Amino acid sequence: MDAVTDAVRVGTIKRDTTETQIALTLTIDGQGSYTVSTGIRFFDHMLELFTRHGGFDLQLKCTGDLDVDQHHTVEDVGIALGEAFLLALGDKRGIMRAGYFVMPMDETLAVAAVDLSGRTAYAVEDLVDVPLVGDFQTELLTDFFEGFARGAKSNVHVKTMYGRSNHHKIEAIFKAFARAMRGACSRDERMREMLPSTKGLL
Repeated sequence: MDAVTDAVRVGTIKRDTTETQIALTLTIDGQGSYTVSTGIRFFDHMLELFTRHGGFDLQLKCTGDLDVDQHHTVEDVGIALGEAFLLALGDKRGIMRAGYFVMPMDETLAVAAVDLSGRTAYAVEDLVDVPLVGDFQTELLTDFFEGFARGAKSNVHVKTMYGRSNHHKIEAIFKAFARAMRGACSRDERMREMLPSTKGLL
């Protein structure tokens, strides 16, 4: 089996703290299938469409202290998902490393850009102007992407360019993020043995 072009890239994370208990398995080269349960239905929906649009497979179960707040659940899921990508990508040889996507959703337009650089940075501008969408505390969107960037050791930039519906603003961001990650994780046959960095380390 060819280590670069044929190996199935899977990351399994078990993260237990006093605030959350997370069991997660991610397959990068998947079929867009998912089983997701966080106790926050809108957040589940965003993770489901991230999985489908990215072409990943995701099994995720999180039990968190939602009686306190959604913060720990959302942030820790972001960290665990990022860690799963980092684990599944291995030494990152042969991957594109960076990806971006511009996603229209009806009246809304969002953009996402990622770099699996080994360095943590994030920027989120969502234009959401309500505290809740469904059952989701919208201020936690930034915490999710910060957690993901830390877990994946990556640069993550997401932005809503414009839009009316707050639901669409968040959903378009997750769809754009999914497709940006799909591009960044994709393999480049011409560079199959090469690390996509002049530093020799990612």
